Amino acid sequence: MAEAVLKTVVFCGSARNVTPPWGGDSRLGTRVIEYVKASLAARSKVLGKSGTVVKHTVTVFDPLEVFGEGGPLAASGCELTQPQFFLKPGDVPPGMANMKQTIADADCYVIVTAEYNHSVPPALLSMLDHFGGSCYAGKPSGIVTYSPSPWGGARASMSIQPVLHELGALPVSKMVHLPFPSDMLGEDGTPADPEHRMLKQLPAMLSQLEWMACAMKTQREATGLWS
Repeated sequence: MAEAVLKTVVFCGSARNVTPPWGGDSRLGTRVIEYVKASLAARSKVLGKSGTVVKHTVTVFDPLEVFGEGGPLAASGCELTQPQFFLKPGDVPPGMANMKQTIADADCYVIVTAEYNHSVPPALLSMLDHFGGSCYAGKPSGIVTYSPSPWGGARASMSIQPVLHELGALPVSKMVHLPFPSDMLGEDGTPADPEHRMLKQLPAMLSQLEWMACAMKTQREATGLWS
């Protein structure tokens, strides 16, 4: 049986790392990121009628690390003072150049984000906007949102879609919205109830993402991108 290995980049949206006065997780998104990583690692799904088994190699970009001391975007900062595509090749810091290459080499993207005031965290936009659309073009993306509310961050998914469209990382139609993730997921991302109906969203989205990623990769390799 043939095997296709997709290079998948996961962007973690929130850099928040403080326990609120009312208690709870300092980083609620850790549970969701770990759940997504484990789900991607476990994927071994046959792609339609092709007989091809799709798997993933995963790179996670976490804003705490990306913008932290020694991180690939530390010199530019979340303020986006030095977009990669504004710099001459010899002036691009090695870490930034490596991050750019990883994004450019990817076959698909997964955005995992909290909802901040009906939108997405600034750290997520800054990570994406540091690199030009040519890095993302002709590849699909999937959106995972979460929130300690009944809506699971759904409004953030509406906010990030125009950005992904502009970059050329076209979002698949199925999305994942996780309400009260601390009730559904352990700190290591393990589901409290694997049969929870809200946890059926991610496998469905990944099936779409894999189909689109394989189709778009085939087309890129056959014709290159549009001109």
